[in-house]
Amino acid sequence: MRKNDIVPLEITGMTNEGSGVGRFEGMAVFVPLTAVGDVIECRIVKLQKSYCYGIIERIVTPSPNRCEPGCGVFSKCGGCAFCHFSYEEELRVKLDFVRSSFERIGKLPLLPESILGSERVEHYRNKAQYPVAMQGGRAVCGFYSRRSHRVIEQHSCALQPEVFEGVIGRVMEYVNKNAIPAYDELTGSGALRHIYLRRGEHTGQIMLCLVLTSKKYMKAFEGLYEGLVSEYPDIASIVININPKSTNAILGREFITVFGGDTIDDIMCGRRITLSPGSFYQVNTPQAQRLYEKAGEYAGLSEGEILLDLYCGTGTIGLSLIKDGCRLIGADIVPSSIENAKKNAEQNGIENAEFICADAAQAARLFFERGERPDVIIADPARKGCDRATLELMAKMSPKRIVMISCDHSTAARDLAILRESGFELTRCEAVDLFPRTAHVECISLMERSKSNDRA
Repeated sequence: MRKNDIVPLEITGMTNEGSGVGRFEGMAVFVPLTAVGDVIECRIVKLQKSYCYGIIERIVTPSPNRCEPGCGVFSKCGGCAFCHFSYEEELRVKLDFVRSSFERIGKLPLLPESILGSERVEHYRNKAQYPVAMQGGRAVCGFYSRRSHRVIEQHSCALQPEVFEGVIGRVMEYVNKNAIPAYDELTGSGALRHIYLRRGEHTGQIMLCLVLTSKKYMKAFEGLYEGLVSEYPDIASIVININPKSTNAILGREFITVFGGDTIDDIMCGRRITLSPGSFYQVNTPQAQRLYEKAGEYAGLSEGEILLDLYCGTGTIGLSLIKDGCRLIGADIVPSSIENAKKNAEQNGIENAEFICADAAQAARLFFERGERPDVIIADPARKGCDRATLELMAKMSPKRIVMISCDHSTAARDLAILRESGFELTRCEAVDLFPRTAHVECISLMERSKSNDRA
């Protein structure tokens, strides 16, 4: 096989990144924008020793699950992966992702048998971060193309709240009218790097955060705020973030509030939650509430028990689960998240809660050394999962139950295998879709202390 050869191909599987997979003459061929069941003519665009990449030359027979994407930039934008087939098929594919990782990576004896699908597949996100770039002499914003930092202009993304389209359009109109230059990654020049929006699902409050390269550009935006807030009165906070570094990180360390409060509020599982721009908060609020209900079911917290919430963010999981007579301890590495968590406990009348700012390993060691023996541990780490030291310290505390919430099924499988080595057994697990139309899928697992690991 050579580059630019056109070969017949049937798509029989999907990769975790959302590309279809077929085989030609024994070689795996990865093809984006395909669906399982597609029969295509495929143009080979890149050859490796044991696999290759292709693109669709022609769809000969479409998969029965294939549908129209409904988005004009779907084939270019890197935000979505699965708009071209049905949501039922997407859930099947995602469940297969989790099952495959648990079996192949973790060699776990129990595989999830179901996936909790999202009740909404459009307009479900409460947060969007739009990169800004100069194109054709004007500033544009949207989302990055697949595997690149090339901005695909897009204001009306179907995953975002509809109000975001109007706010973004108004901001970009102002930027271009006033000739404010967008950030250039190659030269480091320009003013505006990102436009970041966050919205409370239940309160409707909106936070607008403009990410600038320097404070000197703040004055250029002073004429924006009054008209914008008049047109969109749900905007409760406008914050400037300063990020002067040549980095892929969206936010810098400095936040300056220029309108309204430093935070906005929302409701999660009946608790009032305060959010800072840098704090972690699940982007699909209705589905996160269902996930937390499942976490509560797995945790089985009883009166008088101690709950340790690692990677606690703004405290949403622990505060939603805590019961009268129980004690909550939370830890997170982001200072603003911990400040939010403390305030969230206070404003919900929860006095038996303690939150510390530390990474998970430091927090686990601190709690272990001071003799804390939680009955239940909940861990909701970032995509890289937990490190071995944290997992081993969790096990040393000998809780009755460990509830793992994971946004990457491969690292989840690895972490669960380590906990099994430390005397815990996987007794329940389920896949959960918090990000419809993207390739991401979460999972929740219950590890219970085996009888041989009972506390002395």
